[in-house]
Amino acid sequence: MADPVVRIPATKVALSTASVYPESTATAFEIAARLGYDGVEVMVWTDPVSQDIEALRRLSDHHGVPVLAVHAPCLLITQRVWSTDPWVKLQRARAAAEKLGASTVVVHPPFRWQRQYARDFVTGVWRMADETDVRFAVENMYPWRYRDREMPAYAPGWDVTQEDYRHFTVDLSHTATSRSDAMAMARRMGDRLGHVHLADGNGSAKDEHLVPGRGTQPCAELLEGLAGGGFDGHVVIEVNTRRAMSAAEREADLAEALAFARLHLASSPAAAAPTASEAPGRSQAAPAVRAPRTPRTPRTPRRPRSTGSSGASGPSGARPS
Repeated sequence: MADPVVRIPATKVALSTASVYPESTATAFEIAARLGYDGVEVMVWTDPVSQDIEALRRLSDHHGVPVLAVHAPCLLITQRVWSTDPWVKLQRARAAAEKLGASTVVVHPPFRWQRQYARDFVTGVWRMADETDVRFAVENMYPWRYRDREMPAYAPGWDVTQEDYRHFTVDLSHTATSRSDAMAMARRMGDRLGHVHLADGNGSAKDEHLVPGRGTQPCAELLEGLAGGGFDGHVVIEVNTRRAMSAAEREADLAEALAFARLHLASSPAAAAPTASEAPGRSQAAPAVRAPRTPRTPRTPRRPRSTGSSGASGPSGARPS
C-alpha cells in the first residue's frame, strides 16, 4: 500500500497573543479557542493580564487553551515590565512557564547598550537552563536599518547561530528583515531548533510579520522540513494584524495562518531541502531541516532546581534603557 500523501501533524500550532494587538491578551485566548489553535504563546508586555500568572491560568482553563510558551518581556516597550533587571525578567518568565505548564521561554539577545547582561548572556542562559526543564529558546533578530545604513542593535549579535545556545527560536519575519537565508539558518540551528515563530516578510527594513504565504520567506519549505525531521517543538503564529479593518478580518487572517501551518506540517516531504553552507564545526543537515547534534564543550553539571525566586541564575544584568 502506498504511503499517504498527507498525515495528521504531531506538531502543535499556537497563537502568539501579540498577533491580536491592539486587542488584549484575553482576546487572544478567545480567538485561539474559536479558531482551533492548539495553544497560545503569551507575549509578556504592557497588558497587565499578560504579567499575571493567575489571570493567565484562569483564561487558559476557561477557554480550554493551554499556554505552550512564554515570551519574556525583552522588547523596547517592555523594558520596565516585571523588572528593569533583565535576569529577573528571565527568572520570572521561567517561573511563569513552570506554573502554567509551558515548555518554552522565548528570549531575545540583549541590546548592545546592556553591556554587562550581554557579556554574560550566553553562559547565564545556560546556567538558567540547567535549573529547569523549560527550554530557553534564543530568537534570531536583525540589524536595524535606516536608508542604506545598518546599525548592530544586539549583542553578542542578531544572528544567534554564531553563539553556543542550547535552544533556538527561528523567526521568519526576522530572517526577511535581516535578509538571511532562512533554511540555511535553520540548518545551522540543527537539533537545537526548539521553537518557530511563523510569519512572512519581503525583506523590508521594517519587521513585517506578514501572514505566511504573503511574503518571500520559505515558510512552506521550512514546515515540511520540520515535519520530516523529528522536530519536537511548537510552531507559533506571530503575525501583525494591526491593519485589520474589523474583528472578522483579523480572525480571517489568523485562520488563514493556522490553515497554512497545518497544511504544510501535514505534507509529506518529497525531496531534500536545498544545500547550504554550514557554520564552522557543524555537520551539514540531512534531507529535512534537522542536523546531527555536534559535540560541545562540557558544561557545569546540572544543579537541583531552585525552589525560591530570589536565587540569581545569571549575573546581575545592566539596567536596560
